[in-house]
Amino acid sequence: MAASFLAPILTNPTMRWTLRNVRTQRTLADRLEAAFESASRNKGLLGRDSLPEGQALILAPCNSIHMFFMRFSIDVLFMARNGQVLALRRALKPWRIAIAWRAAAVVELPVGAIDQSGTQIGDLLELTAR
Repeated sequence: MAASFLAPILTNPTMRWTLRNVRTQRTLADRLEAAFESASRNKGLLGRDSLPEGQALILAPCNSIHMFFMRFSIDVLFMARNGQVLALRRALKPWRIAIAWRAAAVVELPVGAIDQSGTQIGDLLELTAR
C-alpha cells in the first residue's frame, strides 16, 4: 500500500489522525482505527453494538465488505490508493454485501457521516495529524 493516502498512518500508527474531505474541508472522523492485517480486517466491527460519532475503521487492502452478523448499519466509503472516493454506501444495513472492484481501501463510518461531511464520489480525502 506504499505511496497511498494511508502512508502517514502506516509510518506512524501511534499518532492521532483526522480524516478530512479536501473539497468540503469537513472532518469525517477524528478517531481512526486501522485494520491493515488479515485478522483485524476479518473481524472489522463484528461484536460491537455501535460505531460512535467521529470514529472510523479503515480497512486496507480491501475492496468489499460484508455485514453478516452486524448489529447496526454503517456508512461506507470505497477509496482509491490516492484517497479518491470511488463509491459510497449510505446506511448499509446488516446482512448486506458491498463491493467496489477498483478500491484499495474501505472506510467504515457511523450512519450520517457521509451526508454531514458532504462527501461525494470523486472527492479526495486526506489524513492530517492532530
